[in-house]
Amino acid sequence: MSSDQNKPSRRKSIFPISESFRSYLKHHGREVRLPVTYRDLLTGINWTIPLRDKNNQDTLWETAGYDMRHWDFIREGLIQMYAILKTEGDLSYTKHLDVARIDFCSFANSTPFRIRIVNKFNDNYDHYYIKQADASRIYGLELEHLLSPNRITYFTFQHTLVEEHIPGIPGDIFIKNFLDDPTTNKIRLAKEFVKFNERSFVRLLGDMRSYNFVVNIIQDIEDYQYRIRAIDFDQQSYEGRKNLYIPQFFKENKAFVDLCLQHLNKDSIEQYQTEERTMMAFRVASSRFRLMELLNIMSFDHDLSSPEKLHQLRTELAEYFKNPAFFKCRSMGQLVKRQLKQTLQKNLALLQKNLSKFED
Repeated sequence: MSSDQNKPSRRKSIFPISESFRSYLKHHGREVRLPVTYRDLLTGINWTIPLRDKNNQDTLWETAGYDMRHWDFIREGLIQMYAILKTEGDLSYTKHLDVARIDFCSFANSTPFRIRIVNKFNDNYDHYYIKQADASRIYGLELEHLLSPNRITYFTFQHTLVEEHIPGIPGDIFIKNFLDDPTTNKIRLAKEFVKFNERSFVRLLGDMRSYNFVVNIIQDIEDYQYRIRAIDFDQQSYEGRKNLYIPQFFKENKAFVDLCLQHLNKDSIEQYQTEERTMMAFRVASSRFRLMELLNIMSFDHDLSSPEKLHQLRTELAEYFKNPAFFKCRSMGQLVKRQLKQTLQKNLALLQKNLSKFED
């Protein structure tokens, strides 16, 4: 098998939001009228200049410039959009806010804009993102919100997606600058990578290479805890190869894999995998009605990948789990539903058994 087959697709299509999915988003408060659209930002660009980091390295982002008339329009709208993200649209706090910079990245699948909002009183700044509304990415965001330990704030409007900034140290930067720091608790970090690896596979989130997730360092009583968070969701149940949904198989994550092999034994790894599946089972139980509504809609959405990738993934999952039920799946949404049942059914059964004992 060639090395190219072990890599995610270089560029994936932008998939439209179906009417049923749009209704779901409206019902759950994700679809709101936004003052500025993705198209407003894209069509009004006058010029761009490469954005470099503090070490003068190319960031693959460009700072966009606009003429003054268009700038006045989008500036006010972008400040209002930040209020929608942060204060449910309360504009009373926006008088001291301004748009410091608009960055554009043509390299990423969604060709996103990154908006820097600055507080004029104390120069504190924050970011958020405006992207093309891609159905597979939005399914990924919603599944992250329901099944991971993290809550996600995002909104859609027609063909526009607005996402909050997910703070943390990018995984590749963490490997380079923090992994060998004497204060890093490598055992706890290895444990968290096992858990992240597990929840990515359980909900079929692909392409979790080190630059597509961040590491949060959390001060604990006597040491540090770690949380790895996905920041890119456009490879939600899109690819055909099973291993593209398991972070340990990416060469970019080798340092984290080596950490696990060095500090964890087989029993410990299985314990942490079980812990993560148990927590995911609790999340499934607590959000079961909304999750089932989402998965039912996703199951009838046939525009999330190609027939070839669907055939390959269901075949590999069926062989991996030795379960022919995967062959019955006719969409990526049905595969996600089957995968959740396959990986979490034992944990859900134990949870139900324990709840029954408590009720008795």
